[in-house]
Amino acid sequence: MTTSQIIVNFVGLALIALIIWYFWLYRRKGTQVVEVGGIQEVQIKVKGGYDPDVFVVKQGKPVRLHFNRQESAMCSEMVIFDKIDRSAKLPEGETVTIEFTPQQKGEIPFQCQMGMLRGKVVVQ
Repeated sequence: MTTSQIIVNFVGLALIALIIWYFWLYRRKGTQVVEVGGIQEVQIKVKGGYDPDVFVVKQGKPVRLHFNRQESAMCSEMVIFDKIDRSAKLPEGETVTIEFTPQQKGEIPFQCQMGMLRGKVVVQ
């Protein structure tokens, strides 16, 4: 094996490792939510994904999620919370609020109706 072949193989393996880490192993800690007047509120921009897509809330305190859809992609027309049995249509350019009070610690995933855009609420 020549030196250039070794370098190409090493770079290729490093890129494969980076892809595996980013898509399967990397876990974001999440954005801490600020509590205002006893209610935890989060503004979520919907444009090519959810921003923020992971956030941390406190158990037993009301949560208000304000989704503002800033795109016309069909995938982002709805947001679905299977675990708490909630969903909402997200009209383009409007803010839609989903309210709930998390009763258990853990994760509450949410996604678009096609499952391409994903996020989660981490309850502590």
